[in-house]
Amino acid sequence: MSARIIFMGTPDFAVPALSALISSAASKPWEVVAVVTQPDRPRGRGKKLAAPPVKSVAQQAGINVLQPKTLRTQEAVAGLAVLKPDLIVVAAFGQILRRNVLDLPPHGCLNIHASLLPRWRGAAPVIAAIQAGDTQTGITLMLMDEGLDTGPIIAQRRIPITTSHTGGILTAELAELGATLLVETLPAWLARDITPQPQNDTLVTLAPRLKKEDGAIDWSQPAIAIERQVRAFDPWPGTFTEGPRGPFKVLAVEVAAAVSNSVQGEPGTVFKYQRGVYVSTGQGSIRLVTVQPAGKKEMTAEAMLNGQPDLWGAKLGITA
Repeated sequence: MSARIIFMGTPDFAVPALSALISSAASKPWEVVAVVTQPDRPRGRGKKLAAPPVKSVAQQAGINVLQPKTLRTQEAVAGLAVLKPDLIVVAAFGQILRRNVLDLPPHGCLNIHASLLPRWRGAAPVIAAIQAGDTQTGITLMLMDEGLDTGPIIAQRRIPITTSHTGGILTAELAELGATLLVETLPAWLARDITPQPQNDTLVTLAPRLKKEDGAIDWSQPAIAIERQVRAFDPWPGTFTEGPRGPFKVLAVEVAAAVSNSVQGEPGTVFKYQRGVYVSTGQGSIRLVTVQPAGKKEMTAEAMLNGQPDLWGAKLGITA
């Protein structure tokens, strides 16, 4: 008999896992009986209602979609219970599951988490790993409890973090890795051949939810920390700084390999060096590569500064 799976997820990160569950159902001991996702929300300049990516995948496969505003109501829980799930799989759903939901399926609720738990529990593990300079990260399949990513570990898989990884690129890679690990692990889990392993609470680090304002660059930080922030925050929340003509986005930077101390100024100071556009930091210098002034398309730093000569020698942002 096939296990009845309810899938809970919302953004692009959840799509590979759902797609893998659907495509493998013909040869594996399960079927996806429903998908639970967040309600459609206004997006873009026109604020038109847009469906979560997961909803579109489910509808194309003819799977029932539920979009409750919250799972805290008796009505919402009853709607799940009537489906008689054997297992609930969660991937970036966006709501906390309470005990009355966690206890519904006999095989529990499994979460696909984009870090090597217990490192980087929380809402922004991919960003945190890049920003901290971690050399590796991975996917954890976790048996959910009522804590914040505190449940025991079912399976893990690691991948290296390179200097070419942005938050978006690494998230996409982890989404595919999570889908693969899920499909490989579920048969043994459903057969009760896996014993969950508790997390080591002495190794916990936290990755809290970010806000748009967290993208402001503090030029008093070391150059390597700023470079990691720019990569980690791409595409969201993005990084920006304040110039003489207002804020502009900083889309790509490089740590300066060797810049003469004689041309550097205080942190945040813009200067020329060997045809490049550089900014002094608290330790070393950053070369600005790609930027986006307010109301304009992205461009090279050289193009922006050619049109804004008052940036030469200016001091950017808040330098603490």
